[in-house]
Amino acid sequence: MKTSIATVSISGELPEKLNAISAAGFDGIEIFEQDFITFDGRPKDVGQMVRDQGKFDIMQELGADLILMCSSCHPSSLGGIDRAADDFRELGDRAAKRNVRLGYEALCWGKHVNDHRDAWEIVRRTEHPNVGLILDSFHTLGRKIDTETIRSIPGDRIFFIQLADAPAINMDLLYWSRHFRNMPGEGDLDVKSFMKAVAATGYNGPISLEIFNDQFRGGSSKLVAADGYRSLIALMDDVKREQPTSLTKVPQLPKRIQPKGVSFVEFASQGEDAVNLENLMKTMGFVKNGDHRNKQVSLWQQGDIRIVINQEMSGHAAEQWNLSGTTVCDLGISVNSSKDAITRASNLGAKKFSQPLGPGELPIPAIKGLSGSVMRFIDKEDSIGKLAGLAWTEVGGELLTIEASKVPGKGRIIKTGS
Repeated sequence: MKTSIATVSISGELPEKLNAISAAGFDGIEIFEQDFITFDGRPKDVGQMVRDQGKFDIMQELGADLILMCSSCHPSSLGGIDRAADDFRELGDRAAKRNVRLGYEALCWGKHVNDHRDAWEIVRRTEHPNVGLILDSFHTLGRKIDTETIRSIPGDRIFFIQLADAPAINMDLLYWSRHFRNMPGEGDLDVKSFMKAVAATGYNGPISLEIFNDQFRGGSSKLVAADGYRSLIALMDDVKREQPTSLTKVPQLPKRIQPKGVSFVEFASQGEDAVNLENLMKTMGFVKNGDHRNKQVSLWQQGDIRIVINQEMSGHAAEQWNLSGTTVCDLGISVNSSKDAITRASNLGAKKFSQPLGPGELPIPAIKGLSGSVMRFIDKEDSIGKLAGLAWTEVGGELLTIEASKVPGKGRIIKTGS
């Protein structure tokens, strides 16, 4: 299957959207009409262009071969499955002359057709190869339609799949759809059951995220696109694990990695702010267990809670200090396998993080987090071991070896590793 996202899902002008979608890793895009008609020209010029040419002509200029058509919401629209099938059969003949296909989608608030089962019956009755079905998870799940009804539809008659999740809110379907959709797995709809049913049909075409969300449209196009790609690949991986014979083109990922806890939190701080932070640690009952042998880094501990204060004048921590002042710059997450964690994270679009190592330091798998922070994956092999009577403790991406004989508050770091 090919990954896709609708341009309506993210903010910015069309060129900015295209750059963000490409950088996130999507195979294709679903260009919404408003993005096309508002691009590069006055409204008057664009209006004249649309009037001068039909939709099929515009599609051919774009190089597109599929037009999506929704069920009517107009109060004066005429119903009737046979009438609709006859109309689509004629449209299919016209489209075929241009090597264009037509997809029909049931809007869950449509006047006559608001159920994908009715839309499929219309498509089925056309008996036309250029007319197919569009399925949107929101329209099916928003009306609580049984997703199992999708499994009986031939995969080659499904022309396009749109995906969206949403929080469970009791409100008008149209308003809910236009303002509160979110990425798969981030809402309350059973998007996985929808995709399992789609995959069972043998469908192997585009899967496009169609997310109407006011906050997304006002946010960072790059962050929203990256989040969308991550959610889509994760969903496809979940489906493939439960239905191994489906979705053959899904990247091979390690299974989901469950975090076991927070190994450490590292703060970037300098000068008087660092002094105040250390005083706060003392007030909260933390004990200073050691200083880095080569760097201005100290370890503070209370029970199993580890806080690192990094006062280095260069490197990642210093960069975060310059940007935000005293801030969390590093987070250690305990996992069973740091190797699997970094492999899965990077395949889901996370950016790996590394920086030059000092003498005797070893790398610990890490990715870039939000707002410039770093997340490191710590497993048992990385974090705690014993060598010549020395206890190894993970701190801020480095293994700080502390003499086991030293009492809390008097520890001296005698060896480091990253």
